[in-house]
Amino acid sequence: MRSTLIPLALLLTTAASPAPQISTETLKEVTSTLASDAFEGRKPTTPAEDKTVAYLIERFKAAGLQPGNKGSWTQDVPLVELKATNVSTIRFSGGKAPVTAAYATDMVVGTHRVTPRIALKDSPVVFVGYGITAPERGWDDYAGVDVRGKTVIILINDPDWQAKGLTGRFGGRAMTYYGRWIYKFEEAARHGAAGAIIVHDTEPAAYGWGVVQSSWTGPQLELDTPDGHMTDSAVIGWMQLAKAKQLFTAAGQNFAALSAAAKQRGFKAVPLKTRMSVSFDNGIRRQASKNVIGILPGTGAPDEWVLYSAHWDHLGRCAPVKGDDICNGALDNASGSAGLVALAEAQAKAGPARRSMAFLAVTAEESGLLGSQYYAEHPVYPLAQTVGGVNMDGLNVLGRTRDFVLLGAGKSELEDLVKPLVAAQGRVIAPEPEPQRGYYYRSDHFSFAKLGVPMLYGKSGEDLATGGSAAGHAAALDYIANRYHKPQDEYDARWDWSGAVDDLAIYYQLGRQLAEGSAWPNWYKSAEFRAIRDASRQKAR
Repeated sequence: MRSTLIPLALLLTTAASPAPQISTETLKEVTSTLASDAFEGRKPTTPAEDKTVAYLIERFKAAGLQPGNKGSWTQDVPLVELKATNVSTIRFSGGKAPVTAAYATDMVVGTHRVTPRIALKDSPVVFVGYGITAPERGWDDYAGVDVRGKTVIILINDPDWQAKGLTGRFGGRAMTYYGRWIYKFEEAARHGAAGAIIVHDTEPAAYGWGVVQSSWTGPQLELDTPDGHMTDSAVIGWMQLAKAKQLFTAAGQNFAALSAAAKQRGFKAVPLKTRMSVSFDNGIRRQASKNVIGILPGTGAPDEWVLYSAHWDHLGRCAPVKGDDICNGALDNASGSAGLVALAEAQAKAGPARRSMAFLAVTAEESGLLGSQYYAEHPVYPLAQTVGGVNMDGLNVLGRTRDFVLLGAGKSELEDLVKPLVAAQGRVIAPEPEPQRGYYYRSDHFSFAKLGVPMLYGKSGEDLATGGSAAGHAAALDYIANRYHKPQDEYDARWDWSGAVDDLAIYYQLGRQLAEGSAWPNWYKSAEFRAIRDASRQKAR
């Protein structure tokens, strides 16, 4: 936050940072190593974590960084692993006919509660539309209904997700945090729901059932909290669209009609006059995972920090495809971890800046941004003294693009700083091609944003220098359909890293400008994170 009206650009170094030498070999080496079968998909709290953390520390040391946590390279992140076993079929009774849903095929369920047994018996079922309580937007799907002890059925995404443009009560086609599955479970718990089941529909969810199946049917990780998450809903999960339609029909309701009604302001929750029963055992294992932190201390303002982040984890072993059960996570996010190492090398080679730089490889992103959430809530370096930074989640391996996309555009002054860097490469800022997927709320920068720290989340767009937008869009859809969160996300020696190098040069120059300058970029006044940043900076001063 700035106390004067001096233009932000004038508070930064006036000379553009020289183009860095980003090592393509580093990108290839780190990505191929972390994505190899030897690292077994980098599942936190498994032996593969030890190997991953040791490798990242080795690369940070070789890059020229120093240990970032009081002489240690790591920060412990207390996690609890919960594994649902002996999962019963879900049974819906009380309707025109009983409806059953089989585990993995028709539904997935789990819990955040740290307790050895979960059993819901005859829990009344209520359809709560999109499951949103947003008084600032004049919306409350829970108005006038008491769901304590009941099971709520929820639609994924926002009510206006089918809009063609980006205007509307919930941002039109762009997904807001209210559209995310994490929010919907949080809100159900706040209203006391015993069960919360989201209806899976591929288009508004932005991924197919296979992603849900692979992500939810193995051990699940949560932060280990003193209350054991006992205030969360006992049962959370998803059900297939076809099975939801069957349930509504048995309840004497029309799924399409109620879904349409749920898009309108003033929608009232509808009791389905059915009851849900489900049970499962809950294996419990506590173990600390680790964030890896390397630093390049500053020379003039060492207690002010610029942050680079990427998550090192992936899914480990998952649902097999043609006999392969290792979800290697090459693009997601061995590539981002490689970018973190390559940036560390380039920044260390350039020498210390005025401010300090921290390079943070976080754990358990795939389990709900847990590693970054823990760091943000227990920062090694105060968030009020963290200037801002860049998060990387999946680098461009398709080659150079003519465009650069700001995920969740219109939020912070970091966007003003990055635009000239993009223009200097002869590229343009393009609209987010798939805003309905809600990518802004799906990676680790969001953990910092919620607590006030501006973090850039931007990357190559789809307008490939060779092939154009059509080829780029087709490649993006192909990845989501065939590789995302599947064993097929594997390293490919044929990848073209030139686009990743272009993006990393932008990240480098933005970080260098912030680290050499004295500005404190803020959120735009309209951004939901502005107030918390203003308060934290005021307290720091």
